[in-house]
Amino acid sequence: MARKDLLKGLMQPEEPAEAPAPRAQQRYTKGAIGAVSQSIQQLKSRALEEVPADLIDPAGLKDRLGEDPEEFERLKASLAEYGQQVPVLLRHDPNYEGRYQVVYGRRRVAALKALGLRVKAMVRDINDRDLIVAQGQENAVRRDLTFIEKANFAQQMVGMGFERKVICDALNIDKTVISRMLQVVEALPRPLIAAIGPAPAAGRDRWLKLAQSIGDRDAKEVAQALTAERSDDRFAEAFALVTARPAPAPKPRPRELKSAGRTIARTKKTGTKTTLIFDAKEAEGFEDWLVENIAEIHRDWQKARGE
Repeated sequence: MARKDLLKGLMQPEEPAEAPAPRAQQRYTKGAIGAVSQSIQQLKSRALEEVPADLIDPAGLKDRLGEDPEEFERLKASLAEYGQQVPVLLRHDPNYEGRYQVVYGRRRVAALKALGLRVKAMVRDINDRDLIVAQGQENAVRRDLTFIEKANFAQQMVGMGFERKVICDALNIDKTVISRMLQVVEALPRPLIAAIGPAPAAGRDRWLKLAQSIGDRDAKEVAQALTAERSDDRFAEAFALVTARPAPAPKPRPRELKSAGRTIARTKKTGTKTTLIFDAKEAEGFEDWLVENIAEIHRDWQKARGE
């Protein structure tokens, strides 16, 4: 089975292994009665299980940056009114007998647990690697998982040693998109991403711009400055802080040099240059004397500084 079709394969009913029929029932292995008996056994093997929610633990990677309380309450209300329409996928816990782990459907499991209801589930034997890939494939088709949450999921897969091709297959995206996702989560410190949250309205381009603009800005300082209640608004705050251009330095104001109440000259400073402009009429030749004695005046100034 191709890895990119793993999720589809996990959801297909498993064919039961053929078991030797008991001797007392050997006469029913042929004909219509035998066919009906065999069909019943297959239906039983394919039936969903109802598992107590308190026996189910999370597994795999953390895909969400935060839970929306209002959205979670809406999910609970829907499950309470209409029941669980879509089963979750579980596996047997490899470490604890009698317990299960979620492959996907964690929010439904949490909501059903809060309601005190049992969980309708398909239970499959899945190893750790295929669990992560199946979780990624399920994430790829979910409309409510945001760009940054998918990027965070991809980064976790990289950290676990998954090859780029496997990550692409798991999230159903090409290498270019994976590279941009990783560029964002590698440039932005994890605490800042967590402080912003999922930001559903902020797409790839704005996250990429934020990552490119962060530079040596103190990410902790930016995170602490975020005060908005909604995640999208916190992203807007962070974006404004990081991408805002610094205000230009105020231009130095010209200075007037006065003597005996008369303005004899004005200074103008531009960058590293200072210009001294004399009013020849008011200066009465002082400007010429200054030019002739400027070297001596400069030496006296150096001596006064101890040079």
